[in-house]
Amino acid sequence: MTSQAGMPLTYDEVGGTRRRPLPDGYRHLRHRTFVGRGPRAMRDAADAVLEFWMLRAAGIRVTTSAPRAAPDVQVVSQVGIGPVRMVAPCRVVWAEEDERRAGFGYGTLPGHPAIGEEAFVVELDDLNDVWLTITSFSRPSRRLTRAAGPLMPAAQRLYARRYGAALRRLVARA
Repeated sequence: MTSQAGMPLTYDEVGGTRRRPLPDGYRHLRHRTFVGRGPRAMRDAADAVLEFWMLRAAGIRVTTSAPRAAPDVQVVSQVGIGPVRMVAPCRVVWAEEDERRAGFGYGTLPGHPAIGEEAFVVELDDLNDVWLTITSFSRPSRRLTRAAGPLMPAAQRLYARRYGAALRRLVARA
């Protein structure tokens, strides 16, 4: 993994996925998926999110500088094959974990096709249901992603659904 520890994030609103409302000037995404029921499902979902297994199970090639999400952990995601590969370097900007809520947010680094932040949070609600919520704010960073226009938000929604389905499968198998 190429170290990007010294690289600056590509946006100013660091931690914006942890607050409401999301910052202006970006496309916003919020996608919520039912994952399972009970404290065991919550623990399994928290581990799958914080250890990046959810991303891998959704078909993303992920390289990280640490096995578990924590502030300053570098994450490089890749999709595609050979020259038709998208490389997306990020850095974890916040992480949290307790019995009822766990997750992290990561922000884009230079070389990412977008500018912004994405968060993955699992929560155990008062009915004992476990939910994954994906929240992001982003805008294109390159001419190619700007030219893709409405395809980028559609791709983000597609991947949000893939992440939810992957996490549901991981929790069901545990």
